[in-house]
Amino acid sequence: MNIESMDESNAEGSKIIIAKWTDRFFAWLIDFIIVSSISTVLIFVSFGSLDYEFEENSFWMENIQYIPTSILFFVYWTVLEYKIGQTVGKKIMNLKTVNIIGERPSLKGILISSFGKSFLLPIDVVLGWFLTNEKRQRIFNKLGDTLVVKIKDVDDVSDIKYLKD
Repeated sequence: MNIESMDESNAEGSKIIIAKWTDRFFAWLIDFIIVSSISTVLIFVSFGSLDYEFEENSFWMENIQYIPTSILFFVYWTVLEYKIGQTVGKKIMNLKTVNIIGERPSLKGILISSFGKSFLLPIDVVLGWFLTNEKRQRIFNKLGDTLVVKIKDVDDVSDIKYLKD
């Protein structure tokens, strides 16, 4: 399969429109607000307050919210992207997670991609920018063979052309 980036006016065959980094960021921001709000409510219910202090100055005590929130993000992204290809943020931004030929990604691919977003996002994004290709994949997108695309119909996957939005 010949994968190339080209102008939409010259494209023949099926097209996969690669999502802009800015659209992906706004989709992530919407998801971040949703999941962080849920996490905050859960911590409030668990501790009876959002103002919790610990006498010990240990890594685990300082990061008590980071770990459960990251797990919540991982579950949120994994379930929604595997089941319907979109999170709430992606739905609003008209984006979808697909495999590299524009079809539903595998559970393994979604798990890998969600892990990178949930636990290593800053590293994943920065390395993705520096090592990016025409498909605008983060490192964990590459490892999971997933793409974030603008939603378009893909009729024939035998002659896909990758376009940047």
